[in-house]
Amino acid sequence: MTDLSDKQREAYEAAAFRRLLSHLRERSDVQNIDMMNLAGFCRNCLSNWYRDAAEADGVALSKDQSREIVYGMPYAEWQATHQKEASGSQLAAFETNRPKDH
Repeated sequence: MTDLSDKQREAYEAAAFRRLLSHLRERSDVQNIDMMNLAGFCRNCLSNWYRDAAEADGVALSKDQSREIVYGMPYAEWQATHQKEASGSQLAAFETNRPKDH
């Protein structure tokens, strides 16, 4: 493996994160419950992790602020525009696979 400086590693991680956010914004058809059921995390998890990192650095972000960063728009707007009602099978899978922190 190539040796990377801390600065390079952080820059590449940040670039990968920005690309992930861009991808998720383009794929608004992918519902959070599907992400949770398949991967164990969703857009809301990403926004919580972002907020946790900011708070660890002494920067206070509200839940709404961190969600807007991840969703690229206010969360309520994203919900109204893109969120669909979860099916019974999606909810059942979520209950079976729910991470401990949800």
